[in-house]
Parts: sequence; structure tokens; C-alpha cells
Amino acid sequence: MEFPQTHPENTSKIEILPGAQPDLSAATYVLHHETHTLGNALRWILTKNPKVEFCGYSVPHPSEPKIHLRIQMYDNLSSLDALIEALDNLDKLCEAIGEAYEQSLASNDYEKFKERL
Repeated sequence: MEFPQTHPENTSKIEILPGAQPDLSAATYVLHHETHTLGNALRWILTKNPKVEFCGYSVPHPSEPKIHLRIQMYDNLSSLDALIEALDNLDKLCEAIGEAYEQSLASNDYEKFKERL
């Protein structure tokens, strides 16, 4: 599903909202053209990181294709580094799931549904 362009092309996909800590140990990021699908997956991966103190996301308005992702870190670590790591881990997870699906499909060893007529 593609969203209409709602911001200039020179605007980045991710921006940091005002009010972030100078060291980025706590920040709220805006991820443009994203929905609950990415927000919930990133929140789940970030909460698995023991260096993350808090992580949550929200959709500011249902008609706006963007999410706000809040990350707070322990020990003044960078939330941006945690976000980049989470995005990388999510990418690897999706690749692994895709490969497992392709292997299962190629092996033809899966349950098949037969519709009754």
C-alpha cells in the first residue's frame, strides 16, 4: 500500500521531534509513511534490548501516515544507535522468516487446504 506524498521529497523518512536529550538518550522519532505494522514490530524488538529503559509508539492521527516512536535509554546511551540496531535486527528477522517460508514452500511439505464442493 502506498501513501500519497505528504511532505517534500527532501524531508527524511525519520526525524527527531523537539525536546530530545542533547545526547539522544531520550528522543521521540517520527517515522513518515509508516503504520502500526512497523511501530509495533520496532517496539517489540527495542523492548528486548536490555539497554532500553522505555519504548512506546503512537499514531498521532489515523489519517496521517506516520508514527511517533519514543525511546529512552539507560546510562545516557544513544537512542538513535538503538533504533538503527533495531531496524537492522528487524530486517534480519524478516529475511530469516522469508527464507524459511521459501524453503517450506519449495519442499512441498506443508498442510494443504482442500475445499469441499
